[in-house]
Amino acid sequence: QVQLVESGGGLVQPGGSLTLSCAISERMYLVHYFGWFRRAPGKQRELVATITSFDSTNYTDSVRGRVRISRDIPGNTLFLQMDNLKPEDTAVYYCNVNGQNYEHWGRGTQVTVSS
Repeated sequence: QVQLVESGGGLVQPGGSLTLSCAISERMYLVHYFGWFRRAPGKQRELVATITSFDSTNYTDSVRGRVRISRDIPGNTLFLQMDNLKPEDTAVYYCNVNGQNYEHWGRGTQVTVSS
């Protein structure tokens, strides 16, 4: 059973930075993309960023320029570096792997942006 475990969330002041990590328990094949999603209180889950096996990236408009997705292939780790955080970035952030005939999710890590 593939496991995705997120870490790095926490409380940060507006304008601050956080880096989220997602440890993937095994090497994935036939991957469409690795992604980060988030669910804010009272809202539906939304895409934050994705990265393909060829390291092509995509960002939702609200985070573009402030967020960077990357991956460490040998370590099977996915990262999300977030800068200039805003209160509206407050959400539970989920790691995702979407592949041919499969999809895996982590349990999420809470990010709270507040003064």
